[in-house]
Amino acid sequence: MTRKVSKDLDLWQFIADRLARGENVLLLVVAESSGSSPGRQGYKMAVGSDGELFGSIGGGVMEVNLVNQSRHFLSKPPAEAGGLTQPISEQVHQKHAQNSSGMICSGRQTVIFKLLCPSDLAEVTRAAAALEKQENAALEISSANFRVMTKGGRQSGSHTQPYTNATFETSSDTDFTYRERLGFKNKLFLVGGGHCALALCELLSRMDFRIHLFDDRPNLNTIEKNDFAHEIEIIESYESIADVIPSGKDHYLVVMTLGYKSDETVIKKLLDKDFKYFGVLGSRAKMANLMKSLRDQGYPADKLDRIHAPIGLPINSQTPEEIAVSIAAEIIAVKNSAMR
Repeated sequence: MTRKVSKDLDLWQFIADRLARGENVLLLVVAESSGSSPGRQGYKMAVGSDGELFGSIGGGVMEVNLVNQSRHFLSKPPAEAGGLTQPISEQVHQKHAQNSSGMICSGRQTVIFKLLCPSDLAEVTRAAAALEKQENAALEISSANFRVMTKGGRQSGSHTQPYTNATFETSSDTDFTYRERLGFKNKLFLVGGGHCALALCELLSRMDFRIHLFDDRPNLNTIEKNDFAHEIEIIESYESIADVIPSGKDHYLVVMTLGYKSDETVIKKLLDKDFKYFGVLGSRAKMANLMKSLRDQGYPADKLDRIHAPIGLPINSQTPEEIAVSIAAEIIAVKNSAMR
């Protein structure tokens, strides 16, 4: 069962609607960032010719200033506007720094300004269609080009596969190339579809995770209520779980099945796979017993030590919603390299 799509889809549809009406749109993209910058690589905002906005590049006074610049540029007749004299803008978040953004949170970010015209509608539509169908796609923006490449569809130049997340290269103040893999950057594989899984799906569906949920119980009411997972699959037995969950450097695994024995089965089947994160739900006592049992059965300690068990940050969570917060926080810390 396939459900939600990438949150970026609405942005590309906003742009496509404007271009289809013969209007220009200014696309702002955070090409790179560092430190405590509020805008991270890949953040996007579109500014319509009537000044309407969609998306965000980090917020605050910096965003207000860049939006005002965009609106001023778009308000001019095309003959007067000419080209963008500064297609890339470095924003430094320090009070007295050169290129100060007006913010004092430290860090910096580089923002691309790309004018999209009705002639770019086909490329924008290709991006929206790929996201809607959850197909591989890659975006390339340069000083000269704007294009979208899809696997099995249009492929330009030598780049026939989607890029790994994003890259940004510059050769001068006006010459640059930004490439980005469109769609979800991370995949969450959730084994077990109970109340905690439902709460976790709802929380992480608002973030950059494509959620795959597996359970061996048909007609489970919490699965019927789950409108947040992107894919839900009922499998006959957890003995076959390794056949449907692949390794991946951006793959996150959460195990929260009905009980001890099924948790043990899933761990055994997936222990040799490589994940960015591997966590198992359960009390401290249950997890200690489970890990000891697996060690006694000869499973390697170095692989068992990679498992987050008990799962989640220790915030004394009680309800499914609180447990979901603790798990999501731990996953985000791992994703952002704040912990292993």
